[in-house]
This record gives sequence, C-alpha cells and structure tokens, in this order.
Amino acid sequence: MKKAFILSFLLFASISFAQINLNKVAQSTMNFLLVGTSPRASAIGEAYTVLGNNSESMFYNPAGLTDIQSEFDVSVNMTTWIADINYLSGSAAWNLGNYGVVGINLLTVDYGTINGTSLILDGDQSIYPLGYRDDGELGNVGAYAFGVAYAKAISTQFSIGGNMKLASQSLGGNSLGAGTVKQNNATKLVFDAGVKYKTGFKSFAFGMAIRNFASNIKREEISEQLPITFTLGAAIDLYDFIEPEHNDESALNVEVDFLHQNNYSERVNLGIEYKLMKMLFLRAGYQTNRDLASWSGGVGVNTSISDYDLQFNYSYSRFEIFDSVNRISVSLNF
Repeated sequence: MKKAFILSFLLFASISFAQINLNKVAQSTMNFLLVGTSPRASAIGEAYTVLGNNSESMFYNPAGLTDIQSEFDVSVNMTTWIADINYLSGSAAWNLGNYGVVGINLLTVDYGTINGTSLILDGDQSIYPLGYRDDGELGNVGAYAFGVAYAKAISTQFSIGGNMKLASQSLGGNSLGAGTVKQNNATKLVFDAGVKYKTGFKSFAFGMAIRNFASNIKREEISEQLPITFTLGAAIDLYDFIEPEHNDESALNVEVDFLHQNNYSERVNLGIEYKLMKMLFLRAGYQTNRDLASWSGGVGVNTSISDYDLQFNYSYSRFEIFDSVNRISVSLNF
C-alpha cells in the first residue's frame, strides 16, 4: 500500500505541474469553484484534505467519502460571500459497503444584481463623460457545478476517490452593435481526484487531492485555465498523545494542508478541531498568503432524532476590506 500511495502522489503531482503555468498568476477563470461552502472546513481554515469524512468531502477530497460510517449522508450548506454574492451547495452520499461509496453534489452561485456597461463612440463624450454608458441590469448571471463522485477503500489504510462535475458560468451579454448581443457563457467538464492514507502510527494520516482539472476555456483570443489546485495534507488526533486510551467520542484533531495552485503562489492552511462527547465541536483555523482571508472559527452541534443523526455547523471567516463571511449547514446521516 505504501508503494501505491507513492505512485498516486507522483501521478497527481505530474498532472498538476503539467497544467500549471506560473506566468498566468491570477488569470484563471471560473474561480467560483475555489470558494469553500462547508462551515466545518472553513472554520478550520480549509485544512480539510484528511479530516473530511462525510458527503462534503466531494468538494475537497473525494477519497474522504470512504470514512462515512452510516448508509446515507446528506448535507446542505449556505454561504453569504463578499460583495452580496451567495453560495448554496448540497451533497448526498450512499455507502455501499464493500462496493464503495457513490455521491452527488451541487453548487450554485447567486451573483446578485450586476449592471452592464458599453463603451461609447467619441462623438458621445458630452453625453457620457465617463466614457461608457450604463446598460442596466444584466439577466442570466450566475454559476453552478453538478458532480457525481465515487470512492473506495482499497485496504484499511488506503482510499481513492474521484469526482466528475459539469461546471457552468453565465456572465450576461454585451452589445456588439447593430442589435447584436453576445452571451458570455462557458461550460466545462471538470475532474477532481484524491487519495487518503492512514499510516498506522496512531491516527496520523496523509491525503492528496487535485481539483478542477480540465481543458482550457477560449474567450475571444485568450485561452484561460480553470483554477487547478493540488493539495497535500496531514492530520493527527493529539489526544493520542494526551490520553492514549481514549475512545472516539472526544478528539483534538489538527491538520496542515499545503496548496499549489495555477493562479497564485503556494499557500498553507492550518486547522484545529476539538470534539467533546460527539456532541460539541469547537474549531479554529488560519490561511496564509491570502490577500483578504486570514483566521476563522466555528462551532458544530450533534444531536439525534429517532434513528437520524443531525449536525448543525456554523463558521465565521475574517476578511479584510470586505464584510466577513458566515456559513451555516445542516447535515443528516442515517
């Protein structure tokens, strides 16, 4: 299994670096795919490559699906993003036992009200002194991604997973004159893949994932990449050292993720999660090398109703300049 893990690492690394062009920093498109919508993941600084163990794992590392203990796991998340942008996401997974885990996921983006503008001719400068005219509110503006995932535990230590999704973004239309309007839409088939390896040393585990792997999008004369992200993460439960004989009802999980992206320089995400009696979760995280984001925190509460386990999660992410970001979610497994 160790050889399989190393081979997987080399495979993902070669694919990722083959797609990355550091001269195109900040020039990727469909960047809505980078926004995390899970309150649990965001509360621990998006350090979720290893700790992800429910249907939300499809958005981070699909191999995490193999850690689902129930037959069904469903989650609905809402994010109030910056600049009046709102995200809504949902995920559902079905644990088939020895046959693996299958799942579906959906992400939608509401960009709010966006007004279009048009450049003007030289003769209209007196009417439009700013050099453009306001064309009013644009219609058909938004984005979505719909995916289907599969994951399987190859052994008790090694898991693999993949997610295939259709991503689409609509940015309205612009006038080309003579009554002609060009619609700025793009749709792409996108792939995510990940692995998770439990080392056998206490709870120490590694995880790797590549997200948003796709061919380029051609807009006019410019060819743009999607925001490809390669992540390597490691996590451990510190209770293994504090109280070696503890059960899984309490934990103090820490994770560090290293991110290599095609639209920015390297980043590091740090997160910690304290679980008490499987009922209360306290979380904190920090993201390095960010222009706006920095620290985050959150809380989760578990409860049971009949044979259903419910979890409510909330996270707060501090942002510079813009208003800070709030996320909430409801998860159900049975």
